[in-house]
Amino acid sequence: MKNIAILCSGGDVSGMNPALKRFVEYTKEKGLTPFFIYDGYEGLIDNNIKEASYSDVSGIINRGGTKIGSARSKRFMQKKYRKIAKENLNTLAIDLLMVLGGDGSFRGLDTFYKEHKVKFCGIPSTIDNDINGTDYCLGIDTSLNIIKTSIDAIRDTASSFSRAFVIETMGRDCGYLALITHLTSGSELCLIPEKEYNLKSYENKFKTEVANGRRYFIAIVSEGIRQDSQEIADWFEEKVGIESRVSVLGHIQRGGNPTVKDRLMAYKFVTHAVDALLDGKEESVICYDRFGFNFKGIEEVTSKTKELDRELLSYL
Repeated sequence: MKNIAILCSGGDVSGMNPALKRFVEYTKEKGLTPFFIYDGYEGLIDNNIKEASYSDVSGIINRGGTKIGSARSKRFMQKKYRKIAKENLNTLAIDLLMVLGGDGSFRGLDTFYKEHKVKFCGIPSTIDNDINGTDYCLGIDTSLNIIKTSIDAIRDTASSFSRAFVIETMGRDCGYLALITHLTSGSELCLIPEKEYNLKSYENKFKTEVANGRRYFIAIVSEGIRQDSQEIADWFEEKVGIESRVSVLGHIQRGGNPTVKDRLMAYKFVTHAVDALLDGKEESVICYDRFGFNFKGIEEVTSKTKELDRELLSYL
């Protein structure tokens, strides 16, 4: 009987708990013994590893975040701590590893494999949706829906007070959240790192709209743009002539009840990942695109920055 472990690394996302539930149930169905590694690579170093049971995943499918914790581990960047991590896996005879995480987590996993040949499968899990090779990362749908609900609420007060609201989304250097939100929320302005912009080009258009009766503006900006959100709000007041406010959505975007889509994707991601490990794949990431699920080598995923869909970018 093989032993298999799972850990969550980097930023948590809604969808991790449904993934953990499927992991336990499916590995047991396949005759494997599942283990949870608590608190990401930090827990792997500290040997915070425990065999998982059905009771561990009971009632967690509707919860955001991750029951087993996550972390960003600086120690795992050091060779001596990766050696300790491998020794901990050896002690428990854990042959297979599954990692829910983002780009940084996969880079660490790549190094770990090269040094110690730990067989693994990565599952893209980040609301930034910035992992090369996959169109979908676990947690993105829940995050987009939370942003949608927030903007719908902000629009109510914006229209009541005749204000411009500058709403900042997360995403680091990737503007995916802001772009999709803009296209689906009816906002008047969207600024993302992937596309150059000049605020002056909007001035006459927005002034004309105000003169013709527009009472409010919704501007979606990604946290990775070159200007601070408050600067955008000041521009609305000074150049467009409308009272403005900034709303930084922050970490509410990472939590919340997982949507049906994220629960289903978690189910499928884990199922494909377990099957791949049992079929002999040793260093892969399970990806999803218009052709369905497919596996890519870890270096292909981590060696290139993801580009946003050109068609979607053309709408800006």
